[in-house]
Amino acid sequence: METFEEEYKRIESIVHRWVAISLLGKKIEVKRAKNFVRQGPNIIIGNHCGAFKDVAVILRIVPRYVYFTANKDIFSREEFDRLIRKHLKRHLGDFGPVVNSILKPIKYWFVRFISTNIGKVGTIPVDLLASKREALEVSQEYLKKGRAIIALQGRGRVQPEEPHPYVSPFKKGTSVMAYNLWHENNISVPVTPLAIYGTQSPWLVPAKIGVHIGEPMYIRDYLGCGAEESIGNFRDALEKRVQALFLSLIRA
Repeated sequence: METFEEEYKRIESIVHRWVAISLLGKKIEVKRAKNFVRQGPNIIIGNHCGAFKDVAVILRIVPRYVYFTANKDIFSREEFDRLIRKHLKRHLGDFGPVVNSILKPIKYWFVRFISTNIGKVGTIPVDLLASKREALEVSQEYLKKGRAIIALQGRGRVQPEEPHPYVSPFKKGTSVMAYNLWHENNISVPVTPLAIYGTQSPWLVPAKIGVHIGEPMYIRDYLGCGAEESIGNFRDALEKRVQALFLSLIRA
């Protein structure tokens, strides 16, 4: 049976073409790429306001094979197609269905390719409306094997109603994994914070995408009186760090 990495090699050239198409019109500038962890367990955490373009940017800039958590609906052709139509309607209004019809042949190939292969390359399905315990357990097993996990925070779009529209409040999943591996397995997992700005620009519209990579952070530096306090401390620290990285991008 082929490993996830071997399966990915089979479709890598197609993925690179998809990344290029997803980022058409966009120029990427990366600050502090040296902060990426190139081997061993690693969690990369950042804001998520550019939908599929965020994923494309990560695939373009991270210097190693990475594993994503993803909405479980993407693993189904029917549900993935529904998500795309919903996305077009949200961003383009009444013009959304028109664009959907124009892109239908390309969209059919894209949906079929992603839904067929996303599980083969180790992507971890997450039920956004139910318990995420199973996804956390799978992610922890990946980390024990020295793999890198991506944990983008947010809904894939700008949230104008939130205090920080571009950096949504962080969930505790990353901190839970870091704590469990430290407490139960004595594994100190580096968590790499990053901020992305510019992916919120519509597809095909020329724009600059800035990415700022922070130095790895470790839960051992934020331990409190028990699991709950330690996890809360680390989650807050990660969120504040990504906010600071984001501010440095827009100020630049």
